[in-house]
Amino acid sequence: MKREQLEETKAYLFKNGVKKPEIGIVLGTGLGKLVNEITIEKEIPYVEIPHFPKATVEFHSGKLIYGTLSGKKVIVMSGRFHLYEGYSLWEITYGIRTMHELGIDNLLISNAAGAVNLNYKKGDLMLIEDHLNLQGASPLAFKGVGEFGDVFADMLEPYSKTMNNKLKLIANKKEINLREGVYASVIGPQLETRAEYRMLQILKVDAVGMSTVPEVIVAKHLKLPCAAISVLTDECDPENLKPVDIPEIIEVAGKAEPKMITLFKELLKEL
Repeated sequence: MKREQLEETKAYLFKNGVKKPEIGIVLGTGLGKLVNEITIEKEIPYVEIPHFPKATVEFHSGKLIYGTLSGKKVIVMSGRFHLYEGYSLWEITYGIRTMHELGIDNLLISNAAGAVNLNYKKGDLMLIEDHLNLQGASPLAFKGVGEFGDVFADMLEPYSKTMNNKLKLIANKKEINLREGVYASVIGPQLETRAEYRMLQILKVDAVGMSTVPEVIVAKHLKLPCAAISVLTDECDPENLKPVDIPEIIEVAGKAEPKMITLFKELLKEL
């Protein structure tokens, strides 16, 4: 049944002009301006795509965008899905599987996250070099997963060292301060307590968010090289915790976004 769903989704997109994209991109909360850099050929709302979940979060637009960026054919998810919205992990990662079916060679992911490492500040970018899955489940835990890849997927290198090294060189050349670290994915939608932030610090987590890890696990399962960047939108100091300010988080993401766009655009030239 899952395979048939993907085939129907792929056939619909192919019929609507989406032809062999090279790079897949997932845009995180408040990070949608990359689409302004794309020479767009097709823009398809999720609601029109067979079997595709529908975006419900206020800051996610819910469109699949196909076009050219930095000389490469790209397919972009402008809006992603989260466990806290009530989706299954199959639905959350359906876009990744769809882009893989369409033929992408590499995957780039962005997200907004909280800085747990107290040396990192809001507005910083962090290149994810490893992660902790604290969502309590796996997107590979379903009957018939072996049809899509190895049942016991190897997570030795979920993030492509090749792409990460290229991103670090680009950041250095462009004088962009690119942090590196471990990202922890939690369910949400509530933010963490002081005790939970202390736990994350003990676990040597550098940033925490509510997405990305399921998508990366699926990408690794599909042997799809992946890189991910977090825009750090708030500082999670358990000893000096302040009330959450969602408008400020979105504002910080917007101010830091041009640096992320530069990194992605330059990386595409080298892939």
